[in-house]
Amino acid sequence: MALGMIRKIIPLVRSGKVGHTIDRSASSSSTVTVKPRICIVGAGPAGFYTAQYILKHLDNSQIDIVEKLPVPFGLVRFGVAPDHPEVKNVNNTFTKTAENPRVRFLGNLSLGKDFSLAELRERYHAVLLTYGAEQDNTLGITNETLPNVLSAREFVAWYNGLPGFENLNPDLSGNSLTLLGQGNVAVDVARIVLSSVDDLKVRKTDITDYALEALSRSNIKTVHLVGRRGPLQAAFTIKELREMLKLTNCKTAWRVDDFHHVEDSIPDLPRPRKRITELMVKSVAEQSATISQIERTFQPIFYRSPINLIGQTKVEAVEYVVNKLVEDRAVATDQREIIPTDLVCRSIGYRAISLDNHINFNEKKGCVNNAGGRVLKQTLTGSDQTIDDIEDKYETGLYVSGWLATGPTGVILTTMNNSFGVADLVCRDFHNNVIKLNSSRPGIDPAGTPAVSWNGWKAIDAEEERLGSLQGKPREKLTCIKKMLEIALNAQTK
Repeated sequence: MALGMIRKIIPLVRSGKVGHTIDRSASSSSTVTVKPRICIVGAGPAGFYTAQYILKHLDNSQIDIVEKLPVPFGLVRFGVAPDHPEVKNVNNTFTKTAENPRVRFLGNLSLGKDFSLAELRERYHAVLLTYGAEQDNTLGITNETLPNVLSAREFVAWYNGLPGFENLNPDLSGNSLTLLGQGNVAVDVARIVLSSVDDLKVRKTDITDYALEALSRSNIKTVHLVGRRGPLQAAFTIKELREMLKLTNCKTAWRVDDFHHVEDSIPDLPRPRKRITELMVKSVAEQSATISQIERTFQPIFYRSPINLIGQTKVEAVEYVVNKLVEDRAVATDQREIIPTDLVCRSIGYRAISLDNHINFNEKKGCVNNAGGRVLKQTLTGSDQTIDDIEDKYETGLYVSGWLATGPTGVILTTMNNSFGVADLVCRDFHNNVIKLNSSRPGIDPAGTPAVSWNGWKAIDAEEERLGSLQGKPREKLTCIKKMLEIALNAQTK
């Protein structure tokens, strides 16, 4: 059953705060209060937004946020571009949530390794899966595994200090980089590669020191940003495009042929698409054929799909099929184009993975099968094929939000809205006694586990800020998990 057929859009309902005092006077003269105990798996934006909403709308709830890394914040820490520090300010809100006395952070614990989904469901009244999407989509074409073919996700993880990627060492010795895909992540990579190291230093970013050193030696002068459809379907946003157009010592070189009749479509476009199209058309009209005094070139290329990576020991060029648009779909023609390149980064989206066999996971779509955030049972029974006609279709007390639920779409605000909606479902299910509070749940016992507490994270945070201050940066991220654990353990045992 296709995920798109079964997912419902659940309106965000601002429910009142819910109390959960259980009256057992029929058998006892005392009244027992059972506190809702909730586990959130994943300490990224989806996890924190979900926790934030539940704290506000579900009285007495106790929330454990479990994260596989010793450090919190997920995509905000490891995905947001280092020269976009304003986006990372949301961590201040997440910190307030984590420091609420009803919340416990347990870092360095992994679903599928340190505990199973069944164990979590036994120890909590409700479990929310919010661990995101961390696997790359692939092109499935020749030579995709050659050493100078990376994913944009890997490149971002490298310069953002995600543990495990510090030794990626992308080969920046050539003159050109090709980014396959035209989303904001691809534009982030293009901007970082084409920015001068001095600018990155002046702006006091938290880009890793090893990445700065490698970028200072980079010979990349041209970045191709290749998309299968046209300018009207470009996935990057106007903010990212403006930054590229204003980049110091960098020229944006459009292919004029890509913009035939685009200007004619502007009056009928919705406002956001209209504004970015107007900016592109204006830039095309103003571009100069000369490149004197320009160190670097950013070249968006439209209507091209890669069909072959050409090379023996490394990719030397990309072969493309030329597309035409048919009802906004890219349809291949008989034309081909070969463009030389020294490094390739595909940026064609992500997919989640299943961390437990008991998760109803859609391998094709790379996300959990759910309806509006409620996880669907793996085996459904009913005479009708329509999900709405099957009564007992949900896993009681099991939910999913963020990219693990929707696929990797939208920005942080999109994730916030999705997570608030799912959290509202959780609150309503407690209120309506769908989740029964007939006994207390113990939660995870961190004794004897390598769990990192919030105080442990604060010690890591302080050390990163100290190291960063020595270089005039907001922080220098630690990438060695062993070092992180040493710092955290020392703080936790004091």
